[in-house]
Parts: sequence; C-alpha cells; structure tokens
Amino acid sequence: MQQFRVSNVNIAVNGQSVKGSVTVKDGVIASVDAGEAAESGLPVIDGHGGWLLPGFIDVHVHGGYGADFMDASREAYDTITKFHAEHGTTTMLATTMTESQERIRQALAAADDYRQSPMPHARLGGVHLEGPFISPDWMGAQNPEFRADPQLDWLKQWHADHPGLIKQLTLAPEREGALEMIAWLAEQGIAVAAGHTDAKYDVMEAAADAGLNSAVHTFNACRGLHHREPGTVGAVLTDDRIHAEVIADGHHVHDAIMRLLGRVKPDGKLLLITDAMSAAGLQDGQYELGGQAVTMKDGVCRLTVGGNLAGSTLTMENALKRFIAATGWTVPQASVLASANPAALIGLGDQTGSIAAGKWADLVLLTEELEVQRTWVGGLSVFEA
Repeated sequence: MQQFRVSNVNIAVNGQSVKGSVTVKDGVIASVDAGEAAESGLPVIDGHGGWLLPGFIDVHVHGGYGADFMDASREAYDTITKFHAEHGTTTMLATTMTESQERIRQALAAADDYRQSPMPHARLGGVHLEGPFISPDWMGAQNPEFRADPQLDWLKQWHADHPGLIKQLTLAPEREGALEMIAWLAEQGIAVAAGHTDAKYDVMEAAADAGLNSAVHTFNACRGLHHREPGTVGAVLTDDRIHAEVIADGHHVHDAIMRLLGRVKPDGKLLLITDAMSAAGLQDGQYELGGQAVTMKDGVCRLTVGGNLAGSTLTMENALKRFIAATGWTVPQASVLASANPAALIGLGDQTGSIAAGKWADLVLLTEELEVQRTWVGGLSVFEA
C-alpha cells in the first residue's frame, strides 16, 4: 500500500506535536494536515491517538538477532534490517569492526551489493567504518590484532571500489596520519568521528579544524574529562562543531550524563544510536563480536576475557524511551535525536529524518506508551505488530 493516510495521531514535526494526519503517495509524504483532513478516498490507517514519528536512523549498529554486518551475507543483512525495522528503524549504517583488510573489504562489497538490490526491511544507507584506525589504549571491544594507524591509501581504495558507500569513519585523531585522513574524508563529504581514542583537547580541536565532526558513543572508549586536561570528552562537550552519539541504555552512560549531554549540546548535535551487536533480541548467553568472545548477562554484553562492554542489545525504540525517561524531554523533542540529527550527519537530511511534504515516507507509528505498531520505509509497510 503506497497511497494511504495515517489519521488520529500525534505527529512529531520539527520537535513539536501536531494532532492530525499524514498522507502518503508513491513513497513520499504528500501532506501533513492538522485536525481532520478532507476526504481523499485513500485508505485510512487509524493511529488510535498514538505517535507518528519520522523513522529512526541508526548510524552506529553492528547487528541483531544473531547476525553481524561483518558476516557479509545477504541473509545476515536481511536478519539485521528486519529485526531493527520491527523496532522503528528505517535507515541504518552497516557498522564494521576492527578486522583484517580482507574482512573489511568483504563487508564493504556485501553492503554495496545489498543497497543496490531491493531491500525488504529497513534501508541500508551505507557503511560506518569503526576502525581499524584507532588507539591501542582504548580498544574497548575491538580486536587489537587488527588495529592500525591511519592508512589513507587503504581508505582511498575502499572508497574507489565502492563510491558513495562509506558514510562515516571512526578513528583516533591523535594517531600519525589522522589529520590528513580527516581532511580527505571531509572533502568527500564523509562524516568523521573520534572514537576509541586517547586524544587530548588540543588534538581534538585540531581535528575539528581539519573536518572532524562527530564522536562515537560519547564517554565510552576515550580519554575522559579532567578539569586541567579536558580531553576527548571535554572537546565533545564544548565544541559545537562536533556531534555527540549517546548509547541510551542505562549501562554505557548514567541517566545524569544523558541530561548533561541534552543541556550542553546545541540543537542538531546530539544523536541516539544503538551500537547493537548480534545478541540484540536474543537471550543471555555466549556470542562473538569482531572475533572475540562475548558474554551476555541480564541483557548486558561484555568481553568474556577482560570484561569490557561489547556493544549493546539496545533498539532505537528503547533508546528513545530511556532518553525521555532520563531527561524529561517530550517525545517530539527526543525524536529529533533519533531521526533528523543522524540524517543530517550522514547527508540524508534532504530526503528523510523528518515528517514533511516531499520527504521519503519513512515513518513509525507507536502507541502512547511508545511501543512500535507499524514501520514504513518509502511508503511500504515493513512491519506491523
């Protein structure tokens, strides 16, 4: 059904709530109408007084429901995109791990093939390369065997082989060759994020001058905040050029830190991510991430050896709920962090991320309690509770 109207809903429009209806025609939003819309003859879906939000955009997600993007297969990608679509995600970046060049090449090729064929669930918007150009001091759950200092020739070859596929790259800006890589990425319009880094404040500022514009899982796997050396975190909190990701699961950061980020980051510069790994949606047990054993207990994933947090089991649906509960933000305000802000970061803001005429009909219908009921990608229903 590509022509329909969703009525009797609270619509999140640019951080505000509009009671009314949204009309979809041929995969795009045709109109947003306050109050009762005129009879159009189109099929009507009753939202039962719930919320209609822009579909969630997850720029940092490794997998879900037993599959990982590093599996580099269509079956795995179908599993991941289906699972997260059931929780309101309409676009995601296939996020890689610090692995061998060959494994990274395989993941890039698989993602490129996937995005150029019909995608039956959530849309794969591109790839987020998390590593391998990170700090040996802040590996987190990344595999130290494959860590490397920035190699611009590798990156240029990956980009040449798959033009337009890489949408974001995470690196440690203090490593040799990083500033040159950052400048090149910025020239290509690729988001550059600091992460798994020991960067001091002045290094972060130099990186931002070169084009760095984001930070992955803020407060996690990076040099922390100190009053005499503000560090990586100090730069993220105070430099308005830098977007801040937050994993709003209550394990990676305290609720008070969510409130802090919500207060200090300007409009447009804070975004929700899941950093979900293959264990998301499954039961406690033994799993793997980036070639390393992971134990999930009470829904929290940690490296079996060492105990570092290893991604999450979060969904964007639950990230939104947790952030709202922690901060007291309204649903429309928080939805911007899950849709418009990530869309803008990866260059999709003109196509998706908000509910407005002419945008892709990427929509999620939720109950008043924020339980996902339906998900549409380009006007096509990809999930119905």
